[in-house]
Amino acid sequence: MAPALALTRLTLTRFRSYTALTARFAAPIAVLVGENGAGKTNLLEAISLLTPGRGLRGARLAEFARREPDGSTAAAWAVAGRFTTPEGPLDLGTGVEEAGATRRTFLLDGAAPRSQAEIAARVAAVWLTPQMDRLFQDGASARRRFLDRLVWAIEPGHAREVAAYETALAERNRLLAGRADPAWLDGLEDAMARHGIAVAAARRGLVARLNHVLAGGIAGAFPAARAEVACDWAAALDSGPALAAEEALRARLREGRGADAASGTTRIGPHRADLALIHGPKNLPAALCSTGEQKALLVSVVLGHAALIAEARGFAPILLLDEVAAHLDEPRREALFTALAALPAQAFLTGMEGRVFAPLAAVAEAFRVEGGMLDPMALGPALPGASGV
Repeated sequence: MAPALALTRLTLTRFRSYTALTARFAAPIAVLVGENGAGKTNLLEAISLLTPGRGLRGARLAEFARREPDGSTAAAWAVAGRFTTPEGPLDLGTGVEEAGATRRTFLLDGAAPRSQAEIAARVAAVWLTPQMDRLFQDGASARRRFLDRLVWAIEPGHAREVAAYETALAERNRLLAGRADPAWLDGLEDAMARHGIAVAAARRGLVARLNHVLAGGIAGAFPAARAEVACDWAAALDSGPALAAEEALRARLREGRGADAASGTTRIGPHRADLALIHGPKNLPAALCSTGEQKALLVSVVLGHAALIAEARGFAPILLLDEVAAHLDEPRREALFTALAALPAQAFLTGMEGRVFAPLAAVAEAFRVEGGMLDPMALGPALPGASGV
């Protein structure tokens, strides 16, 4: 089945390691092969920037601009994509026009969108990167960002709620560091309560829906994962209405002003939430699993999430899988390739050796990434024992 959402053309201008590039894609799976530092991840990052947020590496705007051979940095950069979508062709671009820009701009079919939610309603992408292998060792903030990206792909308005909550949170912390006006604090805490409970409810809802999909065996040979969100305010929604949770959060924030001022931070709220993944068959937290099992759990979640988006939105997201074969043994690589070939989703995979992806030869197109160029290539002979899909 052809993907309902697919990137057919990608154009880069002074982006990362690329001076200028136009690449076209026709197959449901694109394999990008090259040495370390060739620019494979840069291509996936560029695609990720055609959705709201900071992209798959969470980089600052200045880091996207190409560094010239003389050490200077380009003042402007741009990424543009042409897509097929359920609503017809779509042209989408993003970038900055001058050095020092504080936010990137978007163009949707040549016009500025009303909001990033308008973009999120048309295009979605999910990704898996080697950096995410540390998701279970890093702090809770990384897992929260991962969870919020999963929610955004289903509920584009979630990004506004998170931004509004974090803005009010930062302003409350700033006021508490000085001589805070109680009336201003009342207003900020009211905003935190309203937006914070909306954020907690969206995370709670996503986890429930994802667990339902994962329990149905969508991930095939990958271990069934179970997600849990650790958040007092999500738990409060299990036992009462949202308005009661809002009032409780508002009251707790008011009571905690003195202690928060002394500590320099707001100690309660949805910004303290954490995400846990459980290896279902072993009933073991991901943090206690082997590296290979952790990678398999993340693959399971990404595949389940892609299926959930397709169910909710009518199209599957674009999958960006950077060095996805790392830490997967041969049976799990074959299981992944079989799942990707069956999903109605376009997937971009990177790796150093083409022969790892040889089982995909019948359904994928491959490119060698080198010197800021993409050259079509044939996938090499399969590794011994590998079978095609």
